[in-house]
Amino acid sequence: MYSDVSIAGDPLELPHLLPPAPQHPSSVAEFAGLARSIAADRTQWAPQVRYDTATRWYARLRTGPGYEVWLLSWLPGQGSGLHDHGRSSGVLTVLDGTLHERALTARGETRRTLTPGQQRVFAPGYVHHVVNESLEGAVSLHVYFPGLTEMTPYACTPGARTPAQA
Repeated sequence: MYSDVSIAGDPLELPHLLPPAPQHPSSVAEFAGLARSIAADRTQWAPQVRYDTATRWYARLRTGPGYEVWLLSWLPGQGSGLHDHGRSSGVLTVLDGTLHERALTARGETRRTLTPGQQRVFAPGYVHHVVNESLEGAVSLHVYFPGLTEMTPYACTPGARTPAQA
């Protein structure tokens, strides 16, 4: 006579029935989780932060199959300019300070204030401008999938968005 244990194995040994845990993220939720886990461990990113008075500072923290993780610092007044991320989707996570985002959508313009722990998830075609409008420095983490290969700058005209001419 067969029992469930003889057919499926000991239920206390369930791990042999589960798929292996993925080594790298493969969904938007997993990329957001990766960003949150890096954000939670200051020892991974805080020692690498630098500030540059001439421009935003950035460094690639990690790469994996089809994604990149970037660390950026923003002094007061520094901004990204209005841009998209080409064919990449992404997760922006604020680590320190406050950033302000202005996004252009089909429904118009939205503005958000982003503080530590807050995340923005975006798909290809998302056009936004991020700036540090505060009096303190700010730090953010950006995960791009696939890895960032282009950023289209935009000139904004009322009611429309137009790629800037090179």
